[in-house]
Amino acid sequence: MISGDRIQIPSRLPLLLTHEGVLLPGSTVRFSVDTPRNMHLVRERLLKGTSLKSTIIGVIPNTRDPEHDTDDLPTLHKIGTAGIAVQVVGSNWPKPHYTLLITGLCRFSVSSLLKERPFVLAEVRLSFDLILDLRYGELGELSEKFYQAALQLLGMLDMSVPAVAKFRRLLDSLPRETLPDVVASMIRTSNKEKLQVLDALSLEERFKKALPMLTRQIEGLKLLQKTRKMSPDNEKRVLVRKGTVFPGRQFNLDEEDEDDDGDDTAALERKVHRANMPEAALKICLKELKRLKKMLQSMPEYAITRNYLDLMVELPWSKSTKDCLDIRAARTLLDNDHYAMDKLKRRVLEYLAVRQLKTSLKGPILCFVGPPGVGKTSVGRSIARTLGREFHRIALGGVCDQSDIRGHRRTYVGSMPGRIINGLKMVGVNNPVFLLDEVDKLGKSLQGDPAAALLEVLDPEQNHSFTDHYLNVAFDLSQVLFIATANTTATIPPALLDRMEVLQVPGYTQEEKVEIAHRHLIPNQLEQHGLTPQQLHIPQSTTQDIISRYTREAGVRSLERKIGAICRAVAVKVAEGHTLTKTETITPENSKQEEDKAAPPELPIVIDHIALKDILGPPAFEMEVSERLTLPGVALGLAWTPLGGEIMFVEASRMEGEGQLTLTGQLGDVMKESAHLAISWLRANAKTYQLTNMVGGPDPLEGTDIHLHFPAGAVTKDGPSAGVTIVTCLASLFSGRLVRSDVAMTGEITLRGLVLPVGGIKDKVLAAHRAGVKCVILPKRNEKDLEELPANVRANLDFVTAANLDEVLNASFEGGFPGISRARTHPQLASKL
Repeated sequence: MISGDRIQIPSRLPLLLTHEGVLLPGSTVRFSVDTPRNMHLVRERLLKGTSLKSTIIGVIPNTRDPEHDTDDLPTLHKIGTAGIAVQVVGSNWPKPHYTLLITGLCRFSVSSLLKERPFVLAEVRLSFDLILDLRYGELGELSEKFYQAALQLLGMLDMSVPAVAKFRRLLDSLPRETLPDVVASMIRTSNKEKLQVLDALSLEERFKKALPMLTRQIEGLKLLQKTRKMSPDNEKRVLVRKGTVFPGRQFNLDEEDEDDDGDDTAALERKVHRANMPEAALKICLKELKRLKKMLQSMPEYAITRNYLDLMVELPWSKSTKDCLDIRAARTLLDNDHYAMDKLKRRVLEYLAVRQLKTSLKGPILCFVGPPGVGKTSVGRSIARTLGREFHRIALGGVCDQSDIRGHRRTYVGSMPGRIINGLKMVGVNNPVFLLDEVDKLGKSLQGDPAAALLEVLDPEQNHSFTDHYLNVAFDLSQVLFIATANTTATIPPALLDRMEVLQVPGYTQEEKVEIAHRHLIPNQLEQHGLTPQQLHIPQSTTQDIISRYTREAGVRSLERKIGAICRAVAVKVAEGHTLTKTETITPENSKQEEDKAAPPELPIVIDHIALKDILGPPAFEMEVSERLTLPGVALGLAWTPLGGEIMFVEASRMEGEGQLTLTGQLGDVMKESAHLAISWLRANAKTYQLTNMVGGPDPLEGTDIHLHFPAGAVTKDGPSAGVTIVTCLASLFSGRLVRSDVAMTGEITLRGLVLPVGGIKDKVLAAHRAGVKCVILPKRNEKDLEELPANVRANLDFVTAANLDEVLNASFEGGFPGISRARTHPQLASKL
């Protein structure tokens, strides 16, 4: 053991050969180690050592390029620095290496080499000066001059920068004899100049070597201040940040943070205080910030903590937009954006009216339920524009991990916040309009149930303190206007459905689709295809043909696609330089003839029924309902699907057999039970209605097999609403009478012949209206649902509200059904509403 006045080091030291810096006593420097000798030294002497002796190593500058390192030992510098390895961090990217943080203790000189492999081990001797009194003599004057120059340099720098503040503390606390090494390690100097300070064994020589470096920095700062026109504070900050004074990593002393990192940390701390976050969140941020200051940038935990703090300062804790509360302007904007949808518009205007009376109103949680293509998503976007709020859409279809909603805990690799918090970060305000699209299509997996995670988000009594797993602090969602969309409520968990205000968005009538097409769809398609109204004109009669003969849907998506197909066909003609007269159509036959004709006057291309057939092909829905009802045993029912209402044919046939009932068409259990109910009720009332079997017997099933079929066999069907249709179909089969071709029906039946109410009345009636049906039979208790129908639909349809099957059968056949007493039936067979 070699000892000086204050420091003891081993007489044998493992030597670390460095090429990227010079370690001076009193300084702390970070070195990257990747050469074989140095790697062996770290593994065998630092990572395995537990005592002070095993952690003290010698640092010798190596001027050879590490890329040209060979097995031969390079010429060693005669003076080195003994140091303590404060920290060792290993990494495999981009290649295996270690990063060492080493604090210098004292100088030593190499006496002899003991071994060169696997690492260098040398016999060393301590190099030190006698500690002289620096208050007197030439050395005292030199030390005072050096100290005053250091103070002058500090006066030209910004004390708010962490590195400068550290420099000031060291200057006040360290002994004067250590100042040359400390200052030379902190100011911008070359490795060659640092080697000169390292080689200066006498204290006087050390002061003389370091003083010109300090003076050069002062003169450089003076010159910059004269040539640049900026305020002193900005000048100081720019000089420090650009490294004019401090050369990157070399100024760190006894701490692991770097100057650039310190500047970033200080800026991050200012952002934390300016974010106006709640006290609990601020407390956690300051705690994480304190941990961040003690970390190396190369540590994996550093990036995780930094990303967390960046997210916390970017969240809109107190930023919000001011609502536009002009109800008249809001009504005008909603009417311009969307035709019909009166119920949705009224709910938005009610919210605005209440917001005028109470500014602290919590955001409502709405759920728009309806078939695809009716404008649920676009209404949400219009609501945001009406309120003057930011809009963000979150697609939930197929989401099966609760972390998508609540985020990942930061203990996991690649953790991130949930989509709610991430959406708030993107919009930058705490009161946006969030559209939770396709909430009925959430999944469930081993990663949890996202529908259950939404319970806290969509509960007005809880979402004021929503806690994301990544943030781990509460965030107030009470001012967010949540709008969910769904095609059906059947797949939404009851607890989640209970938290939302459900607004039904039914399909459009044919008249509404015509208005929507000419107000929105056609102008949008013309713009998307580069056409103008002067080049293409689609009359309303053509639009009606597209709606009735080429599309049969609740929404308008197929209609928009058909209009797009027309625009593309016209775009081809326009691009070829052809223009058509009003009477011409764009058929392939006349396109060749046009080349030989003189150019007609430029007129818009008018799409008539002939051009429509040439572009879109034969109509997809040409079959009339009456054509299907030409034989006994066929009836027309109404069904509800997530895509809207549909008409549904029910066909029955009988043959000699043993009284068996066959059901086909992919029927569910409930619909099969309805068929058995219908058979049982007809057999019990066969005499009353004069129903017979194939040989004239009183039991319709005696010696007879019945086959009941529901066409579109690839589509699964279920539900009780087909009960009255099955009874009517079988009654027609057994009686040999035809069902009226203009009648459609829906309703559940009981074994006693009662007709019970069903759901989806508006969608079913609109489907009947699209199919050209004139009379609709509904359960008596569904009469209240007719008020929701558009006035033109009520005027075009006749409605029969039936309380029992007698009334259904009497209205389904021309002249009534035999055997039914007039006293038992509805007094008015067709009540026009």
